[in-house]
Amino acid sequence: VQLQASGGGMVQAGGSLKLSCAVSGFTLDGYIIGWFRQVPGREREGVACINSMKRSTYYADSVKGRFTISRDNTKNTAHLQMNSLQPEDTAVYYCVTRNARRVGANCRDPASMHYWGNGTLVTVSS
Repeated sequence: VQLQASGGGMVQAGGSLKLSCAVSGFTLDGYIIGWFRQVPGREREGVACINSMKRSTYYADSVKGRFTISRDNTKNTAHLQMNSLQPEDTAVYYCVTRNARRVGANCRDPASMHYWGNGTLVTVSS
């Protein structure tokens, strides 16, 4: 099982980035997939998650209206479109997944996620 995240980088405040997560080793059917982020010295924070049928999503209050999560089950990939980025969005972003239907509770608890990918650094300058 491998989750490969990409798309991080440096951007000025107000800019956009799109993160991608490529999953290999199993199919995502029945799995929620999402993104957590972490700033050094702080706990991991659930950013956004989407369920297998794409009918349910979760967004942290801090990113609602700015970030959009999507997934392509045929390609076993997920994406996080991040717009209007702010310096407080600076963090290492991790792609995560677990076998579950509900997104909300799972996306708020890093311990609930079964698989974690590598992190990709997002830096937003003011």
